[in-house]
Amino acid sequence: MINSGAVDVGKTTVRRLTRVLYGDDFEREHGPWRRFAADGLFRARPDAPPGERLSLAYERLRAVNGAIDSPAALAADPRGVAALHEWLAPIDPSFTTVAGIHYNLFLGSLLDLDHAADGDPGAAERDLTEFLTLRRIGTFLCTEVAHGNDAVALETTATYDRARDGFVLHTPHAGAQKFMPNTSTTGGAKSGVVAARLLVDGADHGVFLFLAPLTDGARPLPGVRVRLLPERFGSPLDHCVTSFDRVFVGRDALLGGVRGRLGQVTGDGAFSSAERNRRRRLLVSIGRVNAGKLSMSAGALGGARVALALAVRYGGHRLITGPRASERVPVLAHRSHHGPLTGGLATVFAMTLLHRKVVDAWEARTEENRGETERLVAVAKGWITWRAREIIVECRERCGAQGLLEHNGMTEMLANIEGAITAEGDNTAIYAKAAAELLFSARIPAPGTVPAPGTRPDAARDAAPDGARNADPDGARDTNADAHPVVEADPDAGADPGECDANYVSLELSDTGHLGDLLLAVEQLWLDRARRRMGRAPQGDPLVRWNAASGAALRAVEAHAYRRAAEAYTAAGRKLRERERGDTEPGAEPRSAPSSAPGSAPALLRSLHLLFALQWIDRNSGDLLAHGLLAPRHLDELPEAIERLIAELATYAPALVESFALPEEMLADRPIAGPGYTDAYDDPEGAWTVPEAPSRCSACHGTPPPSVPLSDRFHVVHRLLRFINTLRNLPH
Repeated sequence: MINSGAVDVGKTTVRRLTRVLYGDDFEREHGPWRRFAADGLFRARPDAPPGERLSLAYERLRAVNGAIDSPAALAADPRGVAALHEWLAPIDPSFTTVAGIHYNLFLGSLLDLDHAADGDPGAAERDLTEFLTLRRIGTFLCTEVAHGNDAVALETTATYDRARDGFVLHTPHAGAQKFMPNTSTTGGAKSGVVAARLLVDGADHGVFLFLAPLTDGARPLPGVRVRLLPERFGSPLDHCVTSFDRVFVGRDALLGGVRGRLGQVTGDGAFSSAERNRRRRLLVSIGRVNAGKLSMSAGALGGARVALALAVRYGGHRLITGPRASERVPVLAHRSHHGPLTGGLATVFAMTLLHRKVVDAWEARTEENRGETERLVAVAKGWITWRAREIIVECRERCGAQGLLEHNGMTEMLANIEGAITAEGDNTAIYAKAAAELLFSARIPAPGTVPAPGTRPDAARDAAPDGARNADPDGARDTNADAHPVVEADPDAGADPGECDANYVSLELSDTGHLGDLLLAVEQLWLDRARRRMGRAPQGDPLVRWNAASGAALRAVEAHAYRRAAEAYTAAGRKLRERERGDTEPGAEPRSAPSSAPGSAPALLRSLHLLFALQWIDRNSGDLLAHGLLAPRHLDELPEAIERLIAELATYAPALVESFALPEEMLADRPIAGPGYTDAYDDPEGAWTVPEAPSRCSACHGTPPPSVPLSDRFHVVHRLLRFINTLRNLPH
């Protein structure tokens, strides 16, 4: 158990953990947004009315746009837009929403599809000046009242008008109205990228994007109808229902890709496309939604880190009665308080490290692995936002009534994480798509098998960081690429719970290499269940077969995310140890102890890794025991190992929070972040701040007692009369 004092690990250890979390190029990638988070422009204003806060979000957008070097460069940089969300979403989710829509979904789509769509290689690129200078703010109109995740079925139409050589945007019925774009006049004039079904001479060519002006800053343009939706749960945003009544746009409004690769209407009014698959055309057109998933993940993990920082700091400041009546201890000293927060710290490190790996994978994607990378982005978005919600809920509860007050920020973060769970693809929907892909992926081990200890099937080995697992102190071992023995899983009942594969009898719960094998086994076990259930379902009805398998398949996706996060831990630990062996970090303090010493950055990272993996294995220990992958003794050892790790890491909780590098100005907006949190409730007119007035006494007919020394006889008599009067008023 921790006591009133936390372990001081030194600035170098904190700095190294910060580097683990944010990478080697912190100043370029995160520094600008961290400085915005500390700037007075982004001070929290929880008491402002919703309309004022919404207007402030657009003011901040203009201020940021004027301060950055190149809005176009930001729009072309998914890593930069994600970092913007990571630092500023916990402060102003309204701002990051309008910024993400403008830079990523709107400008990003224009930059990706920036040539005129007439097929002329010499055609001039679109002039984006008014959007780069925010004379017009961009928004994105894809989702409809009746269509969300099934974007391929959108019903807004864009009919080619041969006479005017352009397109007519039209909303045919109520279900086709665009749902929730920020299309109000708040913030200034706006244009939108509109997803609509292209019709040419009555032929339906599928859904494309079209650029259309929407408002002039004072009112919607002719033919455009905008109605505000009811206020949503969370931070204020101008979500609207938007429709079109035969709005004409020019031929260059069609975003058909460079030289019309996705689609174009030629001069003679004929449609052509180099991509024949309609669904593929749509997915490429709205490809910026994938970068949006990276931003949703980033904002969620940023919020989870801030919530943990607040809860840990408040837990250290909030003093309660200790075991002895005369003793005061911080509430954080209690296992029931610091246990969930320590588990949250292990998870938020995993969330952050996984996000870094996913961003790297997205930037390095090729046409060959694009589908797999998009799946990883989607799985990470679902897993990170769901874990962030769990962490923020726990932190709110650990802060009691203080956590319910808006000025402490947790309620807004909790409300807005719900938006992230839904935005850029509902989590369950994108998990379902990933589950179907994993079920039929050739890169997944064959049905009916789980990996034996110390081996990695090709799929997992290929997906692991750095392409292979080299022998290292963190438990990773060399594997034989040509031999991957497996343990056969009983298709119906599994192995005898009393029997454990001989390779696992000696499994030590501190061996992260073996634990990694168990994480892969959990994923495979759920995939095997899903395949068996699908095989038993009646043939001929795909929906019935999918429903039979989907529950287990979704569990497999969750296990896949845990496994990938643990691999990110392994890669980060290896990189940190390599750096420790030849540390060239500028300004680094000399090391007085080996990197494996308690409290060193590698030791802390390894303990966090172990805690993260063991808590997940503990949740799945029954399955692992039933299939002979854990021994009965492990069921007793697992909770004990977890308890030891929590006890160890809890003493370092303040240092781990410090490694988040949150600017003090940002935390100062939340009263519970400081030891003087009670000052936020001070009353300048309270009795403790007003000089005590002379008391009035009925025994003296309401006159105040004379200001005379106690030795004065009259004053002694006066006090005696007061005492007698008190006795008279006592209840009998």
